[in-house]
Amino acid sequence: MKYKGYQAVIEFDEEDRLFVGRVINTKDIIVFDGLSVAELEQSFHRVIDEYLEDCAELGKEPNKPFSGKFNLRISPDLHMKAATQAALKGISLNSFVEEAIEKVVQ
Repeated sequence: MKYKGYQAVIEFDEEDRLFVGRVINTKDIIVFDGLSVAELEQSFHRVIDEYLEDCAELGKEPNKPFSGKFNLRISPDLHMKAATQAALKGISLNSFVEEAIEKVVQ
């Protein structure tokens, strides 16, 4: 489920007999629920709109869904191999890693 750049994962709570959603692409904890798909979607939209309004009122920058930057820790050997392959292709290590990730996530 997606709304205004935010994405949520949905689970069904058998005990309470309702759908529970959690926004996954922000550092802040944002959860919502609903008894039906329509109610769940309305709840998701409402909680995101409220989150953005609260941030504006507090003068806080809302967590962006993703910045496009992350740190990666890998073994020195894998780092060397990736850097070598990137150099052989004539591209940056960042571009090489981006291409590799793109192939896996598609």
